Amino acid sequence: MTVAAIVLAAGRGARFGEAPKVLATLDGVPLVRRVAQAAVASRADPVIVVVGRRGGEVAAALAGLPVRVVDNPRWEDGLSTSLQAGFAALPANARAAIVCLGDMPLLAPALLDALVAAHEDAPDVAAIVPVHAGERGNPVLLARRLAPDIVGLTGDRGAGPLLKGRADVREIDWGDESILRDVDTPAALAALASGGR
Repeated sequence: MTVAAIVLAAGRGARFGEAPKVLATLDGVPLVRRVAQAAVASRADPVIVVVGRRGGEVAAALAGLPVRVVDNPRWEDGLSTSLQAGFAALPANARAAIVCLGDMPLLAPALLDALVAAHEDAPDVAAIVPVHAGERGNPVLLARRLAPDIVGLTGDRGAGPLLKGRADVREIDWGDESILRDVDTPAALAALASGGR
């Protein structure tokens, strides 16, 4: 049994501007490629990237990486549909999936490996969530048994509503704020590029 990684890279990113934010670059590398590279360098297998808006361009930004690109034709209906597309693409031997956001370029392979290890230690929990300074962040490991609940999600929300109040969610402390740093605006990207990490 394996733990897969699902990179969500299908959305509009409306606050970023006209071009999909996952194609914006940090140190010359598209954000989505940085996230996918981190996933590929980790123990997660396989790595699935869900694309939607301008999916061909996003897929091209991943050229040469050993990832499976999955199209979400319903991307305009929100993040929930991309999560559903990713879970539908999981291979039969995947016990869980680490859901990575395509706009978190500081993602480290070590974090994904820590989530995989935590899952191996506690295979019966529904989810494993990294925490920094008391705040939950991303990516989040979701057990495959949540798939029926994920199918019922709607709108621009991830699995957060499913995890609220559950006793079978494990938290792991992470030593830096990278789990809290996504890129929603050009200003946020500029801050990262200038070393404001």
